[in-house]
Formats: sequence, structure tokens, C-alpha cells
Amino acid sequence: MDDGKPLKLRPDFEKAGGLIPAIAQDHGTGEVLMLAYMNPESYQRTLDTGEAHYWSRSRKELWHKGATSGNIQKIKGIYLDCDLDAILLKVEQVGGVACHTGRRSCFHHRWEGGSLYAVV
Repeated sequence: MDDGKPLKLRPDFEKAGGLIPAIAQDHGTGEVLMLAYMNPESYQRTLDTGEAHYWSRSRKELWHKGATSGNIQKIKGIYLDCDLDAILLKVEQVGGVACHTGRRSCFHHRWEGGSLYAVV
């Protein structure tokens, strides 16, 4: 029950072995831009800088979104799910591109008529 008092909550990184999914969503349009993972360090860096930082599972390192491309994600809001094991970042996508393929969104494949298609 919500009694109007703010709670000091943090993501539960231990529940999933140290990494939890983080969804980046355009704060203005609601478009889902990408899914990445955060660990405690990337989450804290995001809070400290106001820009999205993630943990790269393939490179095993902290990753500042847009550090090389310039397509940074400015944080406009951070939300945790009810179990504290997923993060929703509402962002301003600088440069308009979130996906490493050069597309606005990483979700550019669509299921239609029994087949999966790449949206061009």
C-alpha cells in the first residue's frame, strides 16, 4: 500500500547473480530503444552522471552508452519493477540512434504472418 512516504530502494543485484536487465525507453515517445544489463557499478555511475552506463556481458567491462559514437542516453527517469530486479530507464537518446546497427531501436525485427522480418 502506498502511504505517500518515499522509500529508499535499490535494485536487488544479488537475486540474478549481479546483473539485472535494464530497458532504455524514449522518455517522450515511449518507444523501447534497447535492453542491456547493469551491475551495481554501472547503476551507480548512471546515478552519478545522469547518463546511461551498462555492463557489457561480452567484453566484461563497464560501458558508457555513446562514449565512442556520441549517441549517449541522458537519464530523464529511473524506475524499478516490483521485485527490484529490473530497471526501466526513461532517456533522451542523443543522436537518435540507440542500436549498434545504426538503427534508432534495437527492436527492429518484427513477427508477421508466421515469419520474422527485419524492419528497414
